[in-house]
Amino acid sequence: MTRFLLRWLLLAGSLLLVAYWLPGVSVTGFGSALLAAAVLGLFNSLLRPLLVLLTLPVTLLTLGLFLFVINALMFWAAASVLDGFAVSGFWAALLGSLVYSLLGLVVDLATKGG
Repeated sequence: MTRFLLRWLLLAGSLLLVAYWLPGVSVTGFGSALLAAAVLGLFNSLLRPLLVLLTLPVTLLTLGLFLFVINALMFWAAASVLDGFAVSGFWAALLGSLVYSLLGLVVDLATKGG
């Protein structure tokens, strides 16, 4: 449980970094970042597998590049349902989701329990 909470806090901090680095992404505060990280986690665990399955032919035709579009849509969808988290457009969502995913990999490596 402690690892889960630490990972959640670090992902919220990562989202704040994304908002700081990218002009098209904004987060109003740490509380909004916590909520956005939770919503992103829920979307990625519940909706993303279904979207990947439904778009499998397109993903195969594009050699997996369409997965970047799905990640951007999840990022954009999370911003559209939350008040303190905003993304200005698709390209900001694409770049924001890429940076957030890379930071998520770092967080996963840092919180890896052995």
